[in-house]
Amino acid sequence: MYAIIKHGSKQYKVSQGDYLNLDYFQAEPKSQIELSEVLAVNDGQMKVGAPFVEGAKVVLEVITSGKDRKIVIFKKRRRKDSKRKRGFRRQYTRVKVASIKA
Repeated sequence: MYAIIKHGSKQYKVSQGDYLNLDYFQAEPKSQIELSEVLAVNDGQMKVGAPFVEGAKVVLEVITSGKDRKIVIFKKRRRKDSKRKRGFRRQYTRVKVASIKA
């Protein structure tokens, strides 16, 4: 059984027991969150919503929050003595899929 959920502006394919790094949101560790923005559910038979499947929920358990590895953006224009180096670390919330209710 799997589901396709929407969180933020991204879509994720999840099964029970999966771990995800979602965009950061404020939540306490070991708390549970229910997502009702379920786009599709497959439990032997595919159910596709328009836009969301009615009555379907995905329960997530918050594990921790943190920062991802650093991504470096380096731009250089040849022969112009012009360069720029920037970087950032994405903040995320790590969650575990506790259950899928269709």
